Amino acid sequence: MSPLPSSAPDPQAGIRVGLKDLIALRGQAVRLDLAPRARVLATRTGGHLSHFRGRGMEFDESRVYQPGDDPRNMDWRVTARTGTPHVKLFREERERPVWLLVDQGPTMRFGTRVAYKSVIAARAAALLGWAAVERADRVGGLVFDEARHLERRPAARAAGLLSLLERLSELPAAGVRGHASLGEAAAHLVRLVRPGSLVAVISDFAGVRPDAGRWLAELAARGELLLIMVHDPLEAAAPPPGRYPVTDGVRRGLLDLTGARSREDYEQRFAVRAETLELLARRHRAHLLHLATDAPVGAALSQGLRARLGPGAMPPPR
Repeated sequence: MSPLPSSAPDPQAGIRVGLKDLIALRGQAVRLDLAPRARVLATRTGGHLSHFRGRGMEFDESRVYQPGDDPRNMDWRVTARTGTPHVKLFREERERPVWLLVDQGPTMRFGTRVAYKSVIAARAAALLGWAAVERADRVGGLVFDEARHLERRPAARAAGLLSLLERLSELPAAGVRGHASLGEAAAHLVRLVRPGSLVAVISDFAGVRPDAGRWLAELAARGELLLIMVHDPLEAAAPPPGRYPVTDGVRRGLLDLTGARSREDYEQRFAVRAETLELLARRHRAHLLHLATDAPVGAALSQGLRARLGPGAMPPPR
C-alpha cells in the first residue's frame, strides 16, 4: 500500500474513519435522492391495481382467482394443492427495507490519493444509510472482511444503521466469521433480503467475472439494486515507468512497470473489471455508480443517484 501524502493534517484520516465522522455525515445525506426508480404495482384485496411510490411489497395471503386478477401473481403451489386457481396478495409496506453490503476486504485497504477505498466505502454507506433514515425507511446490512462480518436486519430510525457504522469505524481484527469474497457475502445476503428492498453493494469488485451473475440476479429480483464501485486513480492509470515495492501487509513484492507492455496490461486489467461490471449491471437492470478515492463522496453519490432516476447511466471511470 502506498503511504498517504505527508501534507494531510491527520495521517490516519484517510486510513480509517471515526464513528463521529460517520454520524456527522447525516447533514449531507439530505441531498441524496433515494426515491424508488419505478412505481410499484401491487394486487390488493379488492382485486384492483394500486400505484404506490417508494415502498416495498410483502406477501400477505392467497385467495381464489377472480376475473381481472394479474396472472403474474398466480400462486401455483396453492393452486396445485387445492385444484382451484389462487393468486398471491401483497401488503404494501410503509417502510422500505434498505440493505447495505459493504466490502472491507484486503483489496479495499488500499489508497494513494486522499483515502483508502475502505474509507470511501464507509462514507458512502453512512450517507446512503442516513438518507434512508431521513425517508423513514428501515436500514440494515452486512459489513464484512476476510476475518469477520457484522449482520443487521433492517430496523426503524437509526437502530440498524448505527451498529453498522460502528463496525465500519473499527480497525481490522482477527476472527473466524468473515467472508472470503464479495460473492460469498452476497450469497449470504440473498437469503435475508425480502421483495421490495433496496440493496446497495459497495465494493471495488476485485476479481468480478462475467459468470458471477447468480447473486446479482437474485438480489435484483428482490427489488432495486445499486452497484457502487470504489476505485483508486492509480488502479485506472499506471504510474510513471519504474519498479514499485508493494505489500499486502504480510507479503512483499515488486511491481515492474518499466516496459510499455506491462503498463498496458496493468491498465487493461482495470478496464476489463469496469467493463465486466457494467455488463452485469445492464444484464440485471442494476444501476452502476463509480466513486474515486480522490473525489468528494457526497457529490459523486448525489450525481449518480440523480442519473439513476433519469435516462442513461454514468460512464465508467477513465
